[in-house]
Amino acid sequence: MLKWVLIALGGGLGTLARYGITGLTERISETHLPLGTLTVNLAGCLLVGGLSAYFAGPVEVREEYRWALTVGFLGGFTTFAAFGFETFALFENRQAGLALANVLLANLGGLLAVWAGYRLVGMFLPAASA
Repeated sequence: MLKWVLIALGGGLGTLARYGITGLTERISETHLPLGTLTVNLAGCLLVGGLSAYFAGPVEVREEYRWALTVGFLGGFTTFAAFGFETFALFENRQAGLALANVLLANLGGLLAVWAGYRLVGMFLPAASA
């Protein structure tokens, strides 16, 4: 039960951190590039890489705390970190073909899914009047 509570707490904190960092970055940037999301995604990847190395090291970290930080906090902060780590792990395990397939499927598939969802819901909405 403690693991679930810590994951939920971490997720809430990660979501608030994402909201704050994204908002701050968007307010101080002068570009149309979504730098807030990019900042959060890259920071999440840096954090998941660092945490993974730390957890693999000689220091014992209790499982529920590992889950709270990775699944909870980073899951609320950005799922892009999980994507980055899983793709990295495929490359590390000499599965470059699967890693590249993951990159292509996630990115192109994600864009296609956004387009399809937008179009499908749009079919059921009333037409805007001019």
